[in-house]
Amino acid sequence: MFNIRVYGILINNLKQVLVSDELIRGAQITKFPGGGLEFGEGTRECLAREFMEEMNLQVKVADHIYTTDFYQRSAFNAAHQIISIYYFAEALEPITAPLRNKAFNFDAQQMKMYEETGETETFRFIDWEDFSEESVSLPIDKIVANMIKQM
Repeated sequence: MFNIRVYGILINNLKQVLVSDELIRGAQITKFPGGGLEFGEGTRECLAREFMEEMNLQVKVADHIYTTDFYQRSAFNAAHQIISIYYFAEALEPITAPLRNKAFNFDAQQMKMYEETGETETFRFIDWEDFSEESVSLPIDKIVANMIKQM
């Protein structure tokens, strides 16, 4: 079974990279914003939907960066293979979602969501000078982090 994920690399005008800090079933994961492709949806459409759902943010999905070219098993389901697709994303409006200044800084509402669903997330920017593959948790994200740092 394939699990197709689509992620956006959003770099603001201060040269900061947007990341999502997520608490999923007890695991802390820092990743790029995005999520799962739904049946009948294109990859660019998926990414635009994910930004709208997660951040209430309209984005322009720009250039393709990378698609997974190696086997990656899902951390959450050993029967699934992950295929991740990455694009640059540009905000078409000011970001109104709460942004944190440190990792995994969840508020009371986000922790309530975690108690109810087993998942919650928050967002923050990382300064370009501080951003590296060590900034993100997932193996494929680490490859993309290295790629964008070399561009």
